[in-house]
Amino acid sequence: MDNAKNALGATIAPSMTSSFSNLHLAEPLARAVADMGYESMTPIQAQAIPVVLTGKDVMGAAQTGTGKTAAFSLPLLQRLMRHENASASPARHPVRALVLLPTRELADQVAQQIALYAKHTKLRSTVVFGGMDMKPQTIELKKGVEVLVATPGRLLDHIEAKNVVLNQVEYVVLDEADRMLDIGFLPDLQRILSYLPKSRTTLLFSATFSPEIKRLASSYLQDPVTIEVARPNETASTVEQRFYKVTDDDKRYAIRSVLKERDIRQAFIFSNSKLGCARLTRALERDGLRAAALHGDKSQDERLKALEAFKAGEVDLLVCTDVAARGLDIKDVPAVFNYDVPFNAEDYVHRIGRTGRAGASGLAVTLVTDHDSRLVADIEKLTKKKIEVEPAPMSDFRAARQSRGGDDYRPRREREYDGVARGAHAHRPSRMAPRAANTDPFFDRPYEAKGAAEAAAWDSQRAAPVKTPGIKPKRKIAALFKAPVAAS
Repeated sequence: MDNAKNALGATIAPSMTSSFSNLHLAEPLARAVADMGYESMTPIQAQAIPVVLTGKDVMGAAQTGTGKTAAFSLPLLQRLMRHENASASPARHPVRALVLLPTRELADQVAQQIALYAKHTKLRSTVVFGGMDMKPQTIELKKGVEVLVATPGRLLDHIEAKNVVLNQVEYVVLDEADRMLDIGFLPDLQRILSYLPKSRTTLLFSATFSPEIKRLASSYLQDPVTIEVARPNETASTVEQRFYKVTDDDKRYAIRSVLKERDIRQAFIFSNSKLGCARLTRALERDGLRAAALHGDKSQDERLKALEAFKAGEVDLLVCTDVAARGLDIKDVPAVFNYDVPFNAEDYVHRIGRTGRAGASGLAVTLVTDHDSRLVADIEKLTKKKIEVEPAPMSDFRAARQSRGGDDYRPRREREYDGVARGAHAHRPSRMAPRAANTDPFFDRPYEAKGAAEAAAWDSQRAAPVKTPGIKPKRKIAALFKAPVAAS
């Protein structure tokens, strides 16, 4: 059985309360929970909510997709209900709770969830993140909010612009704290925490408890209760994990084959680089698949539109970098493809956590090339599971290749670039084909130096120069003009 324990090692028995109806939440919050169809709590919720309701600091670790947002949002809102008021004055709505997250998408998602939980209350909430105009965010902040969801960089911008004051914050949540440290937010976190009152409740949630996370907790948490509902870095048991051996050229066709064999309608595809993400998206679109890219070089508006299109079913394949590996909660996504094996083994756990959420089944496919052996070994070491690398299922493409009587089963456009043009384009020379050898015998003759007495043809036809005292004659150069033709 999973247990919670305090910083001194004392074990706290997990709560026997598994139903939201037994939490005795305020009526507006209970009604919102019922509207969302929540009945039974997940393990992290069952253990964290009662502890947060007591006002203690918490270090929470759980598999991604297990309901961490509700685990900290509901008890915070419950404790903030005493500040609820209908006043229009911004002074009556200071920031009481601050939620910090590493990415814009995750911040927007958490803010939407909190707004749903608080919709029947008079508590106000808003979100601020980079990539967007600060003016609309400033207007919302000036109205006054009790719950502020933010990314560290943009929050510091508003603090420096004096758009927000944090001297009345009672609760601070560091969600996906390990990711914030990975992308270099520690200095920003330290600056932000310096603006907060010393007397506060701090909640730290992370998928992993690295030594850096423990040092952060020891600096800013007071006697925290540690809650772990799963072994660190454990992958969800509902996700079927497959590792396929491929070459770089075969990766895209392996994805298409699995999509067809498993009848998969939607999937995340993860790439290690922004450039690779963009190129793969264009290639999938040329293959006739509905794909969209999500990476750091996209504007915030483009990123939000890609997410909304994916949620609405207008896009089948969301090709993304690890900007989407953490926390994005899109229900019923049946599969995740690792087009590239992640450089950081922990990112593998987060990537495949985009499928198989809330108890649903999912498929995680990782494409492994010859140079990925070390990265696969790192995943094995982290997850403590033996990985079997199988041949990629590409029978349909092999059959298509054999029916053409050749060894190349790539699209025609790609074959033409390699000088294997077919059909109506067979007469076109390949752009990559080597140039034909030059057959002019002039270029095959060895170099023969002319004698010193032999004058060049272009020089023999020139008249002798007139020598003028004090003026140096011009240097002779070869003219690029034909010799004048003598008149007949």
